[in-house]
Amino acid sequence: MEIPRLIRSERVYTGRLFNVDLDTIEMHNGVMALRETLQHPGAVAMVPVDGDGNLLLVTQYRHSAGRRLLELPAGTLEKGEEPIAAVVRELQEEIGYAPGRVTGMGGFFVAPGYTSEYIHLFVCDELSVSILAGDEDEDIEVHTLTPAEALAAIEDGRICDAKSVVGILRWARRTGI
Repeated sequence: MEIPRLIRSERVYTGRLFNVDLDTIEMHNGVMALRETLQHPGAVAMVPVDGDGNLLLVTQYRHSAGRRLLELPAGTLEKGEEPIAAVVRELQEEIGYAPGRVTGMGGFFVAPGYTSEYIHLFVCDELSVSILAGDEDEDIEVHTLTPAEALAAIEDGRICDAKSVVGILRWARRTGI
């Protein structure tokens, strides 16, 4: 089946982190349709594993969810930034460690029905203390969980954001846990 033809695109919102476009597309059967797309620069999410095999997660307030969430460290790509560079930067900003080894685990579209955001997933190990100042509007706490505790937190809903669920489950599958 053909990809719909873009007829018109209008930027209806320009923000600090993302923009919103309103597109008119022509479907393969001639029907005209409107699509709102949140244009996002992409992001990285990391599964940091310490020397004991534990996972380092963070809690932070997420305004859209209305509460603090337990999740993997993650961050938005800066303009022109490669995902690996963002991983190294974000890990130091969020949990105070630099990775000695970074291994890719693919990625995924967050919600392709309305956003272009793609998250690149990585495992980070061989960690060493290295702190970079984080964003002043973040209030991050670091938590250490065993693999079993992290999987249980997914099952009981304490870990409930997509990037963390996908990242931890991909990591567990790769490691045979």
